[in-house]
Amino acid sequence: MNKIKVGIIGATGYAGVELIRILLGHPNVELAAISSVSFEGKTISEVYPNLTEICEMVLGNEDEVIEKSDLIFASLPHGLCEALALKADQKGKKFIDLGADFRLAKEEDYEEWYGLHYNEKELHGKSCYCIPELHRDRVKEGISIIGNPGCYPTSIALGLAPLLKSGMVDLNSIIIDSKSGVTGAGRGLTQTSHYPECNEAFSPYKVAAHRHTPEIEQTASELSGQDVKVTFVPHLLPLNRGIISTIYVTLNTQVQDNAVYYLYQKFYEKEKFVRVLKPGQTANLKNVKYSNYCDISLHLDKRTNRVIIVSAIDNMVKGAAGQAIQNMNLLYHLPEDTGLNLVPPAF
Repeated sequence: MNKIKVGIIGATGYAGVELIRILLGHPNVELAAISSVSFEGKTISEVYPNLTEICEMVLGNEDEVIEKSDLIFASLPHGLCEALALKADQKGKKFIDLGADFRLAKEEDYEEWYGLHYNEKELHGKSCYCIPELHRDRVKEGISIIGNPGCYPTSIALGLAPLLKSGMVDLNSIIIDSKSGVTGAGRGLTQTSHYPECNEAFSPYKVAAHRHTPEIEQTASELSGQDVKVTFVPHLLPLNRGIISTIYVTLNTQVQDNAVYYLYQKFYEKEKFVRVLKPGQTANLKNVKYSNYCDISLHLDKRTNRVIIVSAIDNMVKGAAGQAIQNMNLLYHLPEDTGLNLVPPAF
């Protein structure tokens, strides 16, 4: 097949430049155009010197990216992508939004948590939200826009899915303790991500008020077939990348040793990017760094009849750019792992 001409809007954000890093190794992709409002006219290597003599593309504007590309990745804050998706749709282009504009099925949730309305309601009929391991069947004829999942919701949904589908969980018991590296806050400096504030520090933030909550609950409700509310507390880790979610669920039935492990092993046996660790092992951020893997470890507390699920991903890859490329592969009927055979470093 001819190479897919791919463009990136918001190429100088952390997820945007991660897209460049991975797409440069994708055998079916030609990087056609990139844009940045802040650095228009500069080369990407002027902004990120690690790309010197590897990618020297000049950063243009959004319209140039849409015009030159078959598929557009948009890595922008919420509220900006509906208008861009409309322009792409009018030109028959495909669009993957790494922001929040196409993640939530209910507009009222978007209004409540993001304070905005859906301005292009008809576009949402051409879009789908897709964690590939759970929703790949949604990417079918007529779908031209994909809402790429958030980083926290990805780690949590993959961690919870087998148990929620099994019906063995007390749905009122779910408590999620997640921790993310500071790249999750984006490239723009904030007080929280300022070096003196986050270095040698560790704290929760947006406790019971994080905008990923409705996305987490949306997927959990779909998986369980019932309305699910969770307690979600994110924390900021003093490191660059990675998310580790520790999820506590109470079972509504007694299970034998390793029964939950076998449930997960069976559920994910055909999924390349989900690694269910053997009993006694514990998921660790360092083992998924720079890769599209999600590592899951399972721990049964017999005394309380509670399962502790530990789910680890690289927030910039499986939580953003890698999953977006996995979704692109689905759109173009390519093997999902094309261009994503990224081996985590040992240290």
